[in-house]
Amino acid sequence: MKFHEFGSKKNPHIMLIHGGGNAWWNYLRQARALSDRYHVILPTLDGHGEEYALTYKSTEDSADKLMSYIEENCGGHLFALGGVSLGGQIVMELLSRKADITRKAIIDGSLCFPQPGMARYCMAVIRFGSRFMFSEKACRRQIRWMPKLLPAKMQYPEEIQAYYIQDMPRVRMESLENMYRTYMAKYRLKESVRDTAAEVMYWYGEKEMKCVKESARLFQSLVPSCRIYEAKGYNHGYLAIYLPQEWLAVAEPFFNEVKE
Repeated sequence: MKFHEFGSKKNPHIMLIHGGGNAWWNYLRQARALSDRYHVILPTLDGHGEEYALTYKSTEDSADKLMSYIEENCGGHLFALGGVSLGGQIVMELLSRKADITRKAIIDGSLCFPQPGMARYCMAVIRFGSRFMFSEKACRRQIRWMPKLLPAKMQYPEEIQAYYIQDMPRVRMESLENMYRTYMAKYRLKESVRDTAAEVMYWYGEKEMKCVKESARLFQSLVPSCRIYEAKGYNHGYLAIYLPQEWLAVAEPFFNEVKE
């Protein structure tokens, strides 16, 4: 696991965890915008990006490594912790392990109970269609199609396009299968998350799957103070992945709130 850092280490620490298949650059634009006030940490999970040679194992294994980093480099505590999709599930796992690991947390479009049927379907799709989805040629084609599929405000800048084309084809099949098996088919939110002292927001897009919205309600049933935010008109992870300014417009007021 590799860590990209932005801003002074003397500032409050924020860690943002990317989704499955992407890498640290998932939150690059947000990190740069926040770096004048915070020390922003963007991990690259095993099996992703420049860490493609390391096999991704599980949500719990990722949490182990992030916990070690936080203990060794952040005094065991963060100001804020966030993640999208797979990254958001890892946030939940960290919250369940240490009540005071962070003051603020954002979980975005993540599952917190098993969906084995969905996992089997996704694994079958990648086994038979990976070269049409994740090859360099396929990724270049996806970038070319992006202007036709998404509005202008959601287009990747050239820098992110280059990272996408470079990193997406490097994710190995074993890592992809482990991701779907552990993120979708096995993970269940731990009861110990009840003890978290963090202020939590659980985000999802209005067009998200039902199981993601149910996950938000399940999390809130264990952490009643959790606030649910629905991004109107959007699908899975759109704010984090495509709309950094809109992400910041919701996240920064949350970060700036002072708990009475």
